[in-house]
Amino acid sequence: MKTSEIYSLSIEQIVNAAVVGGMDSTIIIKGEMGGGKSTISRLIKQEPEYAKHALVRMDCTTLDLGDVMVPDIMRLGQQDSGTHDISVMTYAFNERLGLHESGPIILDLDEFGKSNRSVQNALLPLLLDHELAGRMLHPKSVVIASTNLGAEGVGDLLQPHARNRVTLVDMRKSDNMEWLENFAVNAGIDPSMMAWVKDTPELFQSFRELDDPEENQMIYHPLALNRDSFVTGRSLEKASNWLKKRHLIDSTTLTAVLIGTIGPMAAKKLAAYVALGDQLPKLADIKVDPNNVIIPKDASAVCMVVYSALSTIEKEWVDAWMVYLNRLSKTAQELFCNGVRADKYSRRDIVVNTQAFQSWCLENNYLFTADKK
Repeated sequence: MKTSEIYSLSIEQIVNAAVVGGMDSTIIIKGEMGGGKSTISRLIKQEPEYAKHALVRMDCTTLDLGDVMVPDIMRLGQQDSGTHDISVMTYAFNERLGLHESGPIILDLDEFGKSNRSVQNALLPLLLDHELAGRMLHPKSVVIASTNLGAEGVGDLLQPHARNRVTLVDMRKSDNMEWLENFAVNAGIDPSMMAWVKDTPELFQSFRELDDPEENQMIYHPLALNRDSFVTGRSLEKASNWLKKRHLIDSTTLTAVLIGTIGPMAAKKLAAYVALGDQLPKLADIKVDPNNVIIPKDASAVCMVVYSALSTIEKEWVDAWMVYLNRLSKTAQELFCNGVRADKYSRRDIVVNTQAFQSWCLENNYLFTADKK
């Protein structure tokens, strides 16, 4: 295993590194496509010390040199005994880069490695000195950039003089449970999708673990040249959007659009899983009559019910949900509790500050309080 792979960092570790040292050193994140590199700047902004920073994101693949800065003329007036004004050429920078902001910013240069050479060279002063066209960023600003792995063969290339100015870190691919806890539950991903992801960890396998791409036909592999669609965290989110509208299209169309989003093998497996999920008890019924609503016999179906509750629960029906949860298996109860315990869970306070949840914790020997990390 290469050193870069041994020291590959999780998204949380990279965010922490940026929070600690991002004002002094620009971090360029290398990682697999669709793995969440573009979310890191938003996660940095969620940290208390960066909450008031303006977030500026720039897709570098859309830029040409003229989109970074263009020549401008500054007239200085008569500077000698001559009759002509003295003029000098300066540069005007693109407003989208955020250099006009008076306060600190988080500048995210997304897909920096795919930008053309002239754009990379023009942006190097931002990476090294947090300066462009004579304008300095606020001293508390953070600059990060991202690029794909060279092994993916998608055209990312950093020159040695650029690499020497920054801190390069390798971001490992999130596993299925990290994607669920850190993203899916808070992003409103379809519950059937979340349950399927939980039961299918190979969806998040890295191609770097495989010599033969046929060992996992659901993920991207640079040697699988005819694999047009495949599973990433990003494509799963797109597939979830289709699942939410499945009541408006027929099953053949649903499978077709899923194939075009996550590939044929993953789409067929997901479609079969969804058919099971559509037979689940409705949350609306659980809210009204938690003691008598049916309990799914299939363990995967139970997972769907739990994830559906995690992503939608409100204070008004926590009590009813806890009544129903107590009728489920201990495994399902622990799944719900672990979801609530996740640091980034957006509905955490809604659940943990209720008497019903606290009573469940006491009865099940969970040492859990509202502020526990």
